[in-house]
Amino acid sequence: MRNLIVNADDFGASEGVNRGIVDCHNRGVVTSTSLMVTGRAVDEAVGLAGDYPDLAVGLHFDVWGEDEREFDLGNERAVRDEFARQLARFHDLMDRMPTHVDSHRHAHREPGVMELFEQLVEPLGIPLRGDGRVGFVGGFYAQWEWGVTNLEYVSVPFLQRMLREEVPDGWTEFSCHPGYRSPGYEAVYMAEREEEIRTLTSPEVRRTIAEEGIRLKSYGDVPAAEVAR
Repeated sequence: MRNLIVNADDFGASEGVNRGIVDCHNRGVVTSTSLMVTGRAVDEAVGLAGDYPDLAVGLHFDVWGEDEREFDLGNERAVRDEFARQLARFHDLMDRMPTHVDSHRHAHREPGVMELFEQLVEPLGIPLRGDGRVGFVGGFYAQWEWGVTNLEYVSVPFLQRMLREEVPDGWTEFSCHPGYRSPGYEAVYMAEREEEIRTLTSPEVRRTIAEEGIRLKSYGDVPAAEVAR
């Protein structure tokens, strides 16, 4: 079976991002999202998650945000403490544990950090992005050079090609970053988010998924047997 999770990062970052993610869940192909407990609109995101129980919600570990704040990922104790703090905050907000773990700007995949995160996440019995248990595909992104936008990489034809070529048997995640502009939130990746919404809600994308025999699933659907090492 070709099982595909479409996960929207940055839930809680802003009201516009929250609205974009929910729209792509309601009208499109987003099945899961990752909550930034550091986000300025996290309380609204938690409320929306309660309104949409089929939207799986994981933890989007964040130490940098959009303001380039300093954090030493080489300090193991600091990483452990911050992960514990954000995990506890997630539980306080959602009244449950996350369905999966990933991180803002792939912080957890920095050299020497991935192994630590595997240790931290394994006792939770949930997938960690990039640990090999759910294949990760991050090609749906429109700014591969900092500040340089190429919307081809979030277009309908590009996503259709990804669906045809990059969803093997088993479990695969496509990450995405939909969102609308909203007051008080600035990010280098902003106009691209609205283009992602147009693609992720396109009927053509739905048709391609059906034609390919791909099953849209969420992180909440991943069986425990797939997570166990």
